Amino acid sequence: MLTRRSLAALAGATALALSFAGSAIAQDKIVLKFSHVVAPDTPKGKGAAKFEELAELYTNGAVDVEVYPNSQLYKDKEEMEALQLGAVQMLAPSLAKFGPLGVQDFEVFDLPFIFADYEALRKVTQGDVGKMLLAKLEDKGITGLAYWDNGFKIMSANSPLKSPDDFLGLKMRIQSSKVIEAYMNKLGAVPQVMAFSEVYQALQTGVVDGTENPPSNMYTQKMNEVQKHATVSNHGYLGYAVIVNKQFWDGLPADVRSGLEKAMAEATEYANSIAKEDNDNALAAMKAAGTTEFYEPTAEERAAWAEALAPVHEEMAERIGAETIAAVKGAIGQ
Repeated sequence: MLTRRSLAALAGATALALSFAGSAIAQDKIVLKFSHVVAPDTPKGKGAAKFEELAELYTNGAVDVEVYPNSQLYKDKEEMEALQLGAVQMLAPSLAKFGPLGVQDFEVFDLPFIFADYEALRKVTQGDVGKMLLAKLEDKGITGLAYWDNGFKIMSANSPLKSPDDFLGLKMRIQSSKVIEAYMNKLGAVPQVMAFSEVYQALQTGVVDGTENPPSNMYTQKMNEVQKHATVSNHGYLGYAVIVNKQFWDGLPADVRSGLEKAMAEATEYANSIAKEDNDNALAAMKAAGTTEFYEPTAEERAAWAEALAPVHEEMAERIGAETIAAVKGAIGQ
């Protein structure tokens, strides 16, 4: 892991861009480094590429967006600190990543079976509750710009996962999230926090038995090659918040920031419009590959999963905030 000293050294490389952003007499382009941990052909990867294209168009070339996918610059645990130090200007971390900053409210998105579908989700991400959550990042030196979908998650392992009892004793890779840890524990699994870039090898070598992902992540990382079974549970949502270093953002000339805001709005619409299609296509491709047996749970089996995991909502209320959970459920009519 990069130390604070090494990250600070990298931050020095972007200091010139930061000073240019705040100066009306800057001669060179403003460099905006956009780092993320997934493949270019995922919904997030495609959204980042679209933003790069539109940002340079709407700022008349004043901004040079550099996109770094697949953890080329930073892994999950490193990227947030890099953003705060100014070594990178833009990220799109999963919503579970804000807990270590002391903003656990975003973990409401990790609660199992809280969103029935995309329509329910949009009532939060495109409404006042979503804006309220992004505003909580301001005093951490971060400005939240948008929510990007990945999709609803499926469970995978090397043994069938048809009921909650099937998870007993399985080592399941999770991203760092106390909520996900809690529901894996509730299923009797052994949660293992691990960087996304390390998951394929861990599955291949048996360091972990299984994991959860939207189909597009599973497919683009070839996890279906090393997982014999998967259940299309749609038990939880994986989404991202597109965020920028607040000092960088606030220091931009008004016309440049306006151009970037327009680019982000259009890139967000694009990324979210393709997310479900990409996941559907990825699921179909993995089924066709034949290396993983996919199981579609019955309504009764889904109900059993939801019942087993329902206590997690109450158990996490103190961590996430009972008011935040109530606001989200109120927005979607629960």
